[in-house]
Formats: sequence, C-alpha cells, structure tokens
Amino acid sequence: MLKLKIIIKKIYHILKQDGADALVAKVIKNAQQLDVIGFYDYIIDNSLIHLNKEDVEKYQIEDNKIILNWIVPEMGIGSGGHINIFRFVSYLQRKGHINRIYLFNSTRFKSNEQVKKFLMEHYPTLDSTVEVYCDTSQIQFAHATLATSWHTAYFVKRFNNTLQKFYFVQDFEPFFYAHGSEYAFAEATYKFGFIGITAGGWLKEKLSKEYQMNCYDFGFSYDKHLYKPIEKRDNIKRILFYARPVTPRRSFEIGLLAINELHKKMPEVGVIFAGWDVSNYEIPFPHLNAGSVALDGLPDLYSQCDICLALSNTNLSLLPLEVMACNSVIMSNNDDHVRWLLNEDNSILSNLDPNDIADKLYYYLNNEDELDKIRGNGYKCAINTSWDNEGKKVEEYILEEINNNVK
Repeated sequence: MLKLKIIIKKIYHILKQDGADALVAKVIKNAQQLDVIGFYDYIIDNSLIHLNKEDVEKYQIEDNKIILNWIVPEMGIGSGGHINIFRFVSYLQRKGHINRIYLFNSTRFKSNEQVKKFLMEHYPTLDSTVEVYCDTSQIQFAHATLATSWHTAYFVKRFNNTLQKFYFVQDFEPFFYAHGSEYAFAEATYKFGFIGITAGGWLKEKLSKEYQMNCYDFGFSYDKHLYKPIEKRDNIKRILFYARPVTPRRSFEIGLLAINELHKKMPEVGVIFAGWDVSNYEIPFPHLNAGSVALDGLPDLYSQCDICLALSNTNLSLLPLEVMACNSVIMSNNDDHVRWLLNEDNSILSNLDPNDIADKLYYYLNNEDELDKIRGNGYKCAINTSWDNEGKKVEEYILEEINNNVK
C-alpha cells in the first residue's frame, strides 16, 4: 500500500507540472468512489434456492453414480488451485459420475461456450465431457454441491437443491488478508456447516478443532508425465528461490535476506529466482531472474539446482513434491502447515528467519553426503504418491456422506 501511495504521488506531481489539476482531482474522486456494497452483495444475500423434491425423485442414485456441482471462482491461465480442483473433477468424471462446473461472479466469461473453449485451451487435464457453465444462475439439482473457495461458499450456503454440501479447502484463506473484513468474511465460511475435504492433515485438524467442521483430508501427488529428473549438466552449486513478492505468504523478503547472507559466505553459489519477475527489486548479487516459468520448463530448472527454497506461511503448494520428483532438494520452513508432508528426512526445514535459512543452506551445500541422503528420501517420497489414490479417497468421502444423508 505504501508503494502504491508513492507511485500515485509521483503521478500527481507529473500531471500537476503539466497543468492537469482538474484531471488529477477527477481521478482521485473516482478512485474514492468504490462500490463496497455492490462488490460484497453476495455476503448479505439470504435468498434461498430450495430443495426440489421432484428432482430428488428424478435423479435417484443408482450404482453409486452421482451428480456433483462444483462452484468455482473465475480462473486465469495456469491457476494452481483450479488445476487441482479440475484434477479431482476429471477423476470423478472418469469413474462415471456427472460433474458440472459453475463459475461464481465471473466478469470475464459471458457464455458457456466461451468458458469451455478457455478451459480446453489452458486446462487440458480437465476431462472434455465435464459440463461447464459461466454462471450459477444456470445451476441445477445435484446429489452434492461443493464450494471451492470462501467466496463460493456464500452461494453454496443458500443453495439447498442438493442432498449434501461439501467444502473443498486447499488453504486457510483468511491468512490471505490482513485481519479485517475479508479475513472475517473468509473465516465465517468454516462455520456454515459444510463437510470439509481438505488438502492435507494440517487443514483437517485446524478446521476440526477451531471450527468444529466434520472433515476428511487428501494428500498430494504430482504430474508424473512432466516432472522427472534431468541430468545436471555442470558441477556448479546452485539454489533456486521460489520468489513471489506479490504473494505475501511466500515470504519474499525473508528469502531474499537469507540468500544475500549466503552469498557473503559462498559467492560462488549460483542463484535463480523463479515464480515472478524480480527485475524491479535491487538484488546486490549475481542471479538469474527466470520470472514465471512455463510448466514444461520447470523439470529442467529444478534438476539443475541443488536446493530449491520455497517458503510458505500457509498450507503447502504442490511445488515441494514436484521438486522432489526432479531429484532436487526442497527447503521450507519448519511449521505445522508444512510438516504434514515435509520432514527432516525428505527435506530441509528451518525457522522462518533469514539467518537460520542462510546457515542451513551453507551447511548442506558444504555437506554433500547429507544433502544426497535427503535428495534420495525426497525422491522416494514423491514417486510413492498417486493422484488416483487421492481421487479414490475423495470419491469415497463424498459417497459415504451422501449415502448417510439419504438413509
């Protein structure tokens, strides 16, 4: 926010020099006229979509084959959260269930055909037979309806033309915000009475204990067609930092300070920044600014690095297993939301402190035998995972809860 204010101030002075006071006043006035009530109107919408008993009779469950409504937020290109949702949607579709995707509050897509075309181009793993709708106004009865983000949970709360409601939770979303209104909006959704299907055990435990949600959890895997080891082409010691300064929970500042301290001790270590363009940041040591890397370029990038540093203040992403599958070593912070998957045997864990991170990087880069042991354990951990196994768990959770509700 401070940087934004500085930029606005600079623009103001430039325009003022050109005699554009009237334009500046207009811009400032329009910027202040934000439609908060209109933007959050779905929060206070209490209108209900009632259960249609004729639909219940019409769509009786046969051979445990069910209809599922997935309410998803609008997506861009390459959204990791959407990729994961669509992975499970596709698994369930292959198992004979009918899946329908509905966009919630989409401003970009105006027709079902437009959404379908976009998804087939940018999310090729999504089964082409899945039904896709640009808006929840087209929603129909389903045996189960799943919220997939806190925004979508508000719609699912008032949609009752379904036998069971689930919440597909991939992260503790209140942590995405300062402790204000949006934090409260997101946190409230865990009290809506949905059945949680969570990414990992940390979320399951947190939502169960703190919000009394009935939760099941699934684990992670990776794309085994894409992520494979590629032989390292040189002997240069090299680290990669998953650097996303635009995403506060990835602790860019801590990582940058840590790597700068490492550079003072080991200036020969190569450093790669990947995840975002960091060219606007003053980085006082040699590095490669890889920016946002295409998926097919990641296996080689990971394989050429000895350690990949990926910090997280919330739930893990899929990146650690992808790094392990490329026979590199993942390093992250030693917290409960990380330890449900990572440990001292398959990864390097440190305090979320620049000096501790720098010390551990230095230690393992200078103790190759110990690093190689972790590398081997990490690789075994990754290849023993399976998305089909996790998909089967989710299918069983949903069927169990629906059948219990029908009895």
